[in-house]
Amino acid sequence: MQTPGARVRPARGRSTGEPVYPGTVGNDDRAGGYDEPGTYDEQLPHPDLRHAVRTVWIQRVAADGAVQRHLPTGGIELQATLGRPIRLLGPLTCARVEPLEPGAIIIGIRFWPGAFAPLSAVPARELTDQVVPLAQLWGGSAVRLGDQLARSGRADRALQLLQDTVISRLRRAPTADRLITEAVRRLMPWRPAAVATIASELSISESQLRRRFDRGIGTSPKTLQRTLRLQGYLSLAQAGADDARTLRVTDLAARVGYTDQPHLTHECMRLTGVTPRRLLGTDRDRCGCGHDHAASYRPFLGGIPQPR
Repeated sequence: MQTPGARVRPARGRSTGEPVYPGTVGNDDRAGGYDEPGTYDEQLPHPDLRHAVRTVWIQRVAADGAVQRHLPTGGIELQATLGRPIRLLGPLTCARVEPLEPGAIIIGIRFWPGAFAPLSAVPARELTDQVVPLAQLWGGSAVRLGDQLARSGRADRALQLLQDTVISRLRRAPTADRLITEAVRRLMPWRPAAVATIASELSISESQLRRRFDRGIGTSPKTLQRTLRLQGYLSLAQAGADDARTLRVTDLAARVGYTDQPHLTHECMRLTGVTPRRLLGTDRDRCGCGHDHAASYRPFLGGIPQPR
């Protein structure tokens, strides 16, 4: 069973400041033949995955297709278009834009930074900014899993099967690098600290920390810190709480560690290719594509200090 997800909104077939996310599923969802407007459903993951997975999603692409902008999140994603091989989207250092197949049904799992490492024999650095067939990492089992997803008949069943598979693999996998897990926690936007300070607190050198990040996360600690800071800002803007509606952009930015609005704009352009205004649209509490990403951003909000 999946935790109920965010509200369903029509997906817009254009390049936007956020990914075009998934759709609700109720009828037979075999790949192809889908001619309704695109929809999405972003959900919290299975409870057994919440230590490793930030969100899961289902997408139904409109009959005329769509263009999707993937934003850096610091983590790896597994994506499966039903009827196609499962693919892995490596950690991103900038936005990646791609067209989506008209009428496609897509499911996905987005991991927290470093959480996929126990499931891969390949250093994360080799996957950075790459899209590869999952079969390159998991072999024939990924091919068989893709066939099972295609035969499941419904996207919600396929997503449950994909999550069950990841749960099973994580239970058999080596323990995640605890130092990396702690470093990620200290790099979150509500704990602003210099990378050198974090390395010292963890009793390793900066170069040692970078090597651990190459293996487990795929980006440098500084790049991850920038990425998480932007994700923290988007979380506040997406929340739609009263304070998010009344605070200025600079106030929201300051709460996650930006020194001023130009700092936010510079890093947003660097990571997403668009300005914060374009990214969020005219409504500060919704992304520019009109989607509700509460399931994805909610885990960030608990740690960000509230204004006095």
